[in-house]
Amino acid sequence: MGNAEAIADAMTGGVLAGAVEPAAGSDGHTHEQACLNCGTTLIGSHCHRCGQAAHVHRTLSAFFHDLLHGVFHFEGKIWRTIPLLAWKPGELTRRYIDGQRASFVSPIALFLFFVFLMFATVSSLAHFSTTDQVKRGMLEDAAKTERQIADTQKERAAAIAAHRPTAAIDARIKELEGDARLSRSIGEKGVVAGAATRAADDVPEFLREPLAKVSDNPALFFYKLKSSAYKYSWALIPISVPFLWLLFPFSRRFRLYDHTVFVTYSLCFMSLLATLATLWNASGIGGAGLLVFAPPVHMYRQLRGAYSLGWFGALWRTAVLTVVAGMAMVLFVVALVGLGLFD
Repeated sequence: MGNAEAIADAMTGGVLAGAVEPAAGSDGHTHEQACLNCGTTLIGSHCHRCGQAAHVHRTLSAFFHDLLHGVFHFEGKIWRTIPLLAWKPGELTRRYIDGQRASFVSPIALFLFFVFLMFATVSSLAHFSTTDQVKRGMLEDAAKTERQIADTQKERAAAIAAHRPTAAIDARIKELEGDARLSRSIGEKGVVAGAATRAADDVPEFLREPLAKVSDNPALFFYKLKSSAYKYSWALIPISVPFLWLLFPFSRRFRLYDHTVFVTYSLCFMSLLATLATLWNASGIGGAGLLVFAPPVHMYRQLRGAYSLGWFGALWRTAVLTVVAGMAMVLFVVALVGLGLFD
């Protein structure tokens, strides 16, 4: 995807966010006697029936103001929401659930924008190809593992000759063979194709054909991922919510709505973090890997604030959610591959 298309995607996300979270109006001056949208007699700066501003701009500068307004939510909500999302996510989640809707951008509107921004940034800057140096390293690892397999097989033969049990040795050989196949596949085909080839041995039948396609053409896989996956990113919300519900089973205080708001705001932050990590990595400064510590810290703070948990309750749930987040991403990609969305 070209840079122009990437920018267009980001702007489209902002427009969609504006559609979900409508603006309050423009400059607030009243010049018409009746609303130009619904015809209701005006009694203030905005129509009390449909909410449209009384005065409608018809200048080119107003058009670009509306464009910026749609993309960046320039009425102030975004600047109240993002700082809380980054540093006090639990407070933001709880305040929104408790009814403070006019002060913040809604979670789904923010999610739409950040997801479009993330995919636009990744499409423009991220590179997924495997370098020759890494491939050579993986082939060397495969050769080393294969030598270990040969030594272990000699150990097994000696155990058989001495009438000793070989179950533990057999398990070790099987594990080493799997490692060797994975390393050799990655070394010969690259990370994506190699991993897909290895995974095809252990997945259900309905996933083997899609994984074979990924293995045969990983470049097409990433193209489809960058150009299509954002359309289905909303599926991460229903995938994640049941896992969070299991951390508060049968709670009368916290309902599915609470969990949905929590998950959506959390995904907003993770999308923003992925965008920042991509920009940081592209800058060549180094150290972008430090951002890997941000998700668990953010989850911990959000759990404590949103559910009024103590440090221990928030800590063990953070540990579980960290694993769950990885599972949700795997399920999301498996669903896309299994449903043939990369055909």
